[in-house]
Amino acid sequence: MKITLVAFALLFAQSTNPLLGAAGPAPEQVVDTSGKILRAGAYYYVIPSPNPNGGGLALASIGEACPLDVVAVQGYPGLRLSFTPFNTKKGVIRVSTDLNVMFLAGTSCPQSDVWKLDDYDDTTGQWFVTTGGVMGNPGPQTMSDWFKIEKYEESYKLVYCPTVCSYCNVQCKDIGIYVDSDGNQRLALSDEPYKVQFQKA
Repeated sequence: MKITLVAFALLFAQSTNPLLGAAGPAPEQVVDTSGKILRAGAYYYVIPSPNPNGGGLALASIGEACPLDVVAVQGYPGLRLSFTPFNTKKGVIRVSTDLNVMFLAGTSCPQSDVWKLDDYDDTTGQWFVTTGGVMGNPGPQTMSDWFKIEKYEESYKLVYCPTVCSYCNVQCKDIGIYVDSDGNQRLALSDEPYKVQFQKA
């Protein structure tokens, strides 16, 4: 009787193992304005959607000379940037996946051109997107350096909601535009997302 029960238990465990180990479907791939899949390491312009008057993302010196802050500009597509997923072996950019974002700018500032959420402003109560982040090294010490792309209506939006640290407490919020007193359109945490699309550079 004991042998029969053990044999049944082993048979049950073997039959359920594939189900327990099965991974869910991979998140949807992000595509550019030509319908092609975004690739890690390739360069793109992040432009508003729709984009009737041109525009994109660039860097500006606001308040202090360095580090530079991320701003929306009009009339041209801004600066080229690249996306790098937390799993660097993955060559495709997918929605809902932690990413480093880096401009190809070549500035005179000593800080990196990797995005980070920082530069909290007491007077406005805003968290702004700036530069000086660390590429890779996912964990609690780099929580401010990870962003996500999410599907939004017919286009996309940028989101700050890092999941590279399972036990860290973070605020999840869309990235939108905050217009400061000098007219700078700064990327910041917002209740109203900045709707974007990706154009191959």
